[in-house]
Amino acid sequence: MADTTASASVGEVLLRAEALTKSYAGADGELPVLGGIDLEIRAGEIVALLGKSGSGKSTLLRCLAGLLPVSSGAVAYRGEPLTGANPGTAMVFQTFALLPWLTVQQNVELGLEAKGVPAKERAAAAVQAIDLIGLDGFESAYPKELSGGMRQRVGFARALVVEPDVLMMDEPFSALDVLTAENLRGELMELWESGQFPTRAVVLVTHNIEEAVLMADRVVVLGARPYGTIRETFTVDLPRPRDRQSAAFERIVDAIYEVMTGRAKDVPKLSEPGTGRRTPGNTPVPPASVDGLSGLAEIVAQHDEDRADVAGLADELGLEVDDLLPQIDALELLGLAEVEGGDLALTELGSAYARADVQESKRLFAQAALAVPLVAVITSSLTHAPDQSLRAGFFRDLLAHHYTSEQVDRQLETATDWGRYAELFGYHADTEEYRLDM
Repeated sequence: MADTTASASVGEVLLRAEALTKSYAGADGELPVLGGIDLEIRAGEIVALLGKSGSGKSTLLRCLAGLLPVSSGAVAYRGEPLTGANPGTAMVFQTFALLPWLTVQQNVELGLEAKGVPAKERAAAAVQAIDLIGLDGFESAYPKELSGGMRQRVGFARALVVEPDVLMMDEPFSALDVLTAENLRGELMELWESGQFPTRAVVLVTHNIEEAVLMADRVVVLGARPYGTIRETFTVDLPRPRDRQSAAFERIVDAIYEVMTGRAKDVPKLSEPGTGRRTPGNTPVPPASVDGLSGLAEIVAQHDEDRADVAGLADELGLEVDDLLPQIDALELLGLAEVEGGDLALTELGSAYARADVQESKRLFAQAALAVPLVAVITSSLTHAPDQSLRAGFFRDLLAHHYTSEQVDRQLETATDWGRYAELFGYHADTEEYRLDM
């Protein structure tokens, strides 16, 4: 495989988004998901859209593919505004999206059939794509006969057979086991570098920082407060194949991590002056269980000065850095830890919490949880309710002003977990009712 500089062949603009916004209808009018996105995709580059859940990265991908209409602004393909599906793109999905009653070859031919390509011609093209992606010998197999990695290869072959200008990939490796994902990523990058890849650009959606830096020439980091915007763009000009153990690679990963956690030098903490009061609407609760965040706090407490390098901590645990992001965000939101540079450092409260016995840890956790806006709102609302009980729908309506229904469910689930553990309130799943614990 050639040892080339990633950005060397970047050329004409294939896709351009200008002032793109996207909103969905919510309980209280329009719910913004993306706001003011300006982005270009050029020939010869791989662009990664990176962000936490709720940042709108998959929505942006679908807008670029013309699968979703924009609310305002515009998307243009080769200078022409999109009015429907983008004719120059093809999509690879996380869930494979194969038709189980069709063979591998029939699945691969679908896109060509939809374009009206004659049977003989599309069969020849499908065989070529199947061979390119390493599926030869499986032409007559059905999806149920294939492993997850092989099914995703079918997804790639189906997308590549139409020879799109831009290949769109929505977390294509996240449903695969670690070794299969690593193998498939490597093979795709070999094809890209070899010049055999029948597409001129790639847009990859991922939540995995290392994956983005391994594959992309540009990493576009999206933030989600109060809606998806481009927080920062990183150019990855490292030669391929990339060494994830190199200092240069780690520097880029660390820089992206700082931006994603809101600790870059130009991004103030929510608690700093001028950023506004923290509310459930601007302070989402990360999806971290009490056991998960407590376990992380206890591990950090075993390091010198209750401080651990995040990248080193991930290696120590055999995880990716971004696997720890929800727990890290939770510890920060609770005031139990702070991110300083690339280190996760327990606060005084966090140190006490990590070393406390069960009852004392509950008391300290309750103190910390009341500083979390959503937990505080649930507790306060129950305190003022006539019978100190409220239905879950009351809190769903409050959050629906700011989040999608899926995000609302996740936030309430986590806040409920935290509040029950802290013995601040109870929740009865059968009646979907919160009740103050006295």
